[in-house]
Amino acid sequence: MKKELEKQGYRIVGKHEHSAVKTCGWTKSMIRGEGGCYKFKFYGIRSHQCMQMTTSMFCANRCEFCWRDYKAPVSKEWKGGIDDPVELIDESLTAHQKLLFGFKGSDKANKTFVDQALKEVKHVALSLTGEPITYPRINEMIAEFHKRKISTFLVTNAQYPEAIKNLAPVTQLYVSVDAPNKELLKEIDKPLFPDFWERFLRSLDYLREREDRTVIRLTLVKGRNMCDVEGYKQLIERGDPDFIEVKGYMSAGASEERLGYAYVPTHEDVKAFGLDLVGILPDYEYVSEHEPSAVILLAKKSFQKKTWIDFETFFRETEAACLQAPQVEQKSLLPVVP
Repeated sequence: MKKELEKQGYRIVGKHEHSAVKTCGWTKSMIRGEGGCYKFKFYGIRSHQCMQMTTSMFCANRCEFCWRDYKAPVSKEWKGGIDDPVELIDESLTAHQKLLFGFKGSDKANKTFVDQALKEVKHVALSLTGEPITYPRINEMIAEFHKRKISTFLVTNAQYPEAIKNLAPVTQLYVSVDAPNKELLKEIDKPLFPDFWERFLRSLDYLREREDRTVIRLTLVKGRNMCDVEGYKQLIERGDPDFIEVKGYMSAGASEERLGYAYVPTHEDVKAFGLDLVGILPDYEYVSEHEPSAVILLAKKSFQKKTWIDFETFFRETEAACLQAPQVEQKSLLPVVP
């Protein structure tokens, strides 16, 4: 699996090899002057200075729409050794910069963007693959990223509710809602936990309690989960996120064999579904869209469509909170199996 991932452009990092880095296609696109990803348009993330990684290759789901082969590692617990978060960040940054270094000699690259990308990473997307939130030292890692003025987006599949409850503040926390009801969630996510639905609902409850920026992401698969708008409405209201990203499934990797292009919705399909949804969510409004990614953004009306992140304020408040917080021993967020 490691050799196969490296062929696909991934770099496994850390001596225990539970983490990985890969250059996002939008990072390359921004460096070539071809435009940034939807996170740039929606939130102000500079795509050419964004690092995409995961702290855990393991996952507790086998989602139909996942790019990963079904031979990819799955687990309900953490297995094996645990890399030091500072060392892991250093190795990840080095691997990320090596992957980008070839752009220095490219005639197609924007030289200013290349220099900025190689000089400084300003954002990390903890969403590459697996379930990053299960890394037992994730809170230490988040604190270290913020200390280095690197903002954090973290994505979770909502199977570890206590981890969501105990997670340190991140710049933006995503919870994936892949289906509107229990039956479809079991079909699409193929979860390992027998109590997957109860875990999913508790995750939404804990999401609601958080004070950092929160997002519910819907990945729409044509003919599979683009239904039961009322079911999605109830789940969204339970999680009470600041933002809702309604995004179309992209057929890629191993998912092409399971769900071919017949299951890929058009941007118009995605937008129509999202507008139907916002029509029954009185606290939300349509804000923006990014057609190349087949995604639209819905936000709480209280944001008044101002969804870009104030990074200076975020880091200032995060630093102040860290200085005031009592020093406590880091606890694992889930069972660790030696």
